[in-house]
Amino acid sequence: MRLTILAVGFSRGTAEGTLTEDFIHRAAMMGRNMGFPAVTVEEVSVSKHREVQKRMAEEAEKLCGRVPQGAHVILLDAKGKGMTSEDFAEMLGALRDAGTKDLCFIIGGPDGLGTLNGIRAGRSLAFGPQTWPHLMVRAMLSEQVYRALTILAGHPYHRA
Repeated sequence: MRLTILAVGFSRGTAEGTLTEDFIHRAAMMGRNMGFPAVTVEEVSVSKHREVQKRMAEEAEKLCGRVPQGAHVILLDAKGKGMTSEDFAEMLGALRDAGTKDLCFIIGGPDGLGTLNGIRAGRSLAFGPQTWPHLMVRAMLSEQVYRALTILAGHPYHRA
C-alpha cells in the first residue's frame, strides 16, 4: 500500500520540513519489505486569495486533483478523532492486509481544510484537542507513520 501525505504549503528549508523528510525517509526504508512500497509527501501551493473561504476552496481543489484514484483518504483535522500509536499501526496494517492500494493523508493550509468535492474521507484524525501549525502536523504525522511501521515490524523504536 502506497502512503501519501498530501499537504498545503511548501516545507523546504524549514525545521519542520527537515524533520518530515527524515521520518519519511526512515518510513520508506522500513516499509519497503512490509507491503508499503512508497511513503511520500506531496505539496500544493498556498492560495493567494484575500478572502479566507476562497483561499480554502482553491487549496481544497488543488488537493483533490492530487488524491490518487480510489485512495482511502484520512483527513488531519483538529475536530477529528485521536488514536493511540498502536491503534494507528493496527489501522495501517488492516488497510494494507485488506488490499488497499493507496492511503492518502490530507493536511490543509494555515486557514484549515476546505470542502474536498468528490473526495470521501474514511476518517478524520486529530493529534489532540490543540490546534497545531500545519507544518508541525506534517512532521508529527510522518513520525507517527514511521512509528506505526516499526510497531508492525516489531522494531524497538516504539517502547510503550
